[in-house]
Amino acid sequence: MPNGSVHGGGLGRLPQPEPLRAPPSGFGSHVGKRATPPGFVDESSDAGPSPFCANDDDMRRAASNAARRALLKRSVQSDARAHNPLVQITTLPNNVRVATEASPGHFAGVGLFVDAGSRYETPSNSGVSHFLDRMAFKSTRGRSDIEMTSAIHALGGQIQCASSREAIMYQSSHFNSATPLALSVIADTVTNPAFLPEEIEAQRDATKYEIREISAKPEIILPEILHQVAYGGKELGNPLLCPEDRVDLIDAQTLQDFMQEWYKPERIVIAGAGMAHEELVELADKHFSSLKSAESTAAPPPPPSLSSSNGRTAVPPHLLPSSPPPSVLKSLTRAASYLYPQPNTSPASPLIETADIPLSTYSGGHHFIHDPEAELNHMYLAWEGVGIHSPDIYALATMQTLLGGGGSFSAGGPGKGMYSRLYGWILNRFPQIDHCESYHHIYKDSSLFGLFASAFPSNTRQGISLKETLPHLINQIGLLLNKPVPQEELSRAKNQLKSSLMMTLESRPVEVEDLGRQVLLHNRKIPVSEMCDRIDELTPEDVLRVAKSTFSQENAKQATVVVMGREDVGDWRGVLRKYGIGGSKA
Repeated sequence: MPNGSVHGGGLGRLPQPEPLRAPPSGFGSHVGKRATPPGFVDESSDAGPSPFCANDDDMRRAASNAARRALLKRSVQSDARAHNPLVQITTLPNNVRVATEASPGHFAGVGLFVDAGSRYETPSNSGVSHFLDRMAFKSTRGRSDIEMTSAIHALGGQIQCASSREAIMYQSSHFNSATPLALSVIADTVTNPAFLPEEIEAQRDATKYEIREISAKPEIILPEILHQVAYGGKELGNPLLCPEDRVDLIDAQTLQDFMQEWYKPERIVIAGAGMAHEELVELADKHFSSLKSAESTAAPPPPPSLSSSNGRTAVPPHLLPSSPPPSVLKSLTRAASYLYPQPNTSPASPLIETADIPLSTYSGGHHFIHDPEAELNHMYLAWEGVGIHSPDIYALATMQTLLGGGGSFSAGGPGKGMYSRLYGWILNRFPQIDHCESYHHIYKDSSLFGLFASAFPSNTRQGISLKETLPHLINQIGLLLNKPVPQEELSRAKNQLKSSLMMTLESRPVEVEDLGRQVLLHNRKIPVSEMCDRIDELTPEDVLRVAKSTFSQENAKQATVVVMGREDVGDWRGVLRKYGIGGSKA
């Protein structure tokens, strides 16, 4: 299965964090002399350009490159001094965005994020994102499989590719000195893949095994089925895993066509932490300047722009190639279920045409998978929520933490969710229910908010039917819908949400992924302090208002109900009507 996992929210009332400060001078530089990218002159040497140039043209070209690099360096440094930024974003002439976050550490991280994924697939190429995930870091036209493996081992870290519904990620965590090699490996697999027939065939066999393994795990396959039912098997309802009947149909041409359509510079973000911003910009230009943007054929490329988290400054044209670049091939499971909304005051990225994005169409419905040998019955309930750009996403994330839940046995305690509503009102009172929790899968233009429960079948000792279980779940939604959350309980949920968010971002790989995905979505990095402020601002009235807009009979679309096990759930529409919850109408 593609690497990655679905993230949930969770945070707590912590002391106000100290203001973020810029790292010490020189952070991110390597010990010893850094290699100079081709076409640039190393300014760390006092000698300047070599006097032994072949001719005057070479001397003029070297002097011009030195001037361009000096202008870039002065622009970056002046902007940093003006704003003291932790995050800097540079847009290359072909619209590839390069973002870095200044955070000290022994390890660095770099990733390439593409605005692509399974929601952009069609019936003719269904499963291609999953295969691109599996074909990452295989043979390229520049490296054999053995050479690629050797380069990866030389990094001294970890490298992975993960495909999700709205992004495909290539990411590495490594020693600081290995950043040039890491980006070289990522660039090779993205811009120069070989897609050898024997490697594709090997991945077909591995994919078939993977599908069989995942299909036997309800906790993994049911969220997939939930999306397919909720969105009618289109856009966000497209499967993350390659459908079994498509495995033998995916070939090199299918992979190349998808990359050529969606791996465009304006849809790519290169993010890093643990290196100097100028270094990553130069490396990105070296490896990706040959990619052609959609605008490049109509007009000359604009000068690159530099932005910080709180401003944007034009930069002189220092990255324009001196000669036409060589011809280059254009080129499961990380869902956007985390809390990165975009304030209404921040404009979305103008680089991607919204017409290219297939809008999701939520439909809802019911699906039952009969498994007479199942040890447990499993049930998913879902309603459509707002997308990532809505300010109401904070209230939904807080509601998810408020409901909480988990397994019937937990090694946790205070602070581990044991005081959440699903624990207190369901798991602690009904030992027949093995697992019960809330979830929230967030996407650009939609989200799925709901509850999941696993219970022992009614025809077993100490079992309970899903017909008996469903009213208890619906009642928890009804409580959110009909009465404000007590202030003390709301504060506890907000604190849990904030602390979970902060602790998660302590991880270097998560930090880089967070930066890359935010720039891809919002064209800026939203500081965690800003997100915590939005959470703190929530009132019981806000939660009640958002609950009504999501679950009320007046506003809710048809609910999605997916069941797997020995028995179905029965008249779920009648239960929704009885408790005054929306979603019963088809």
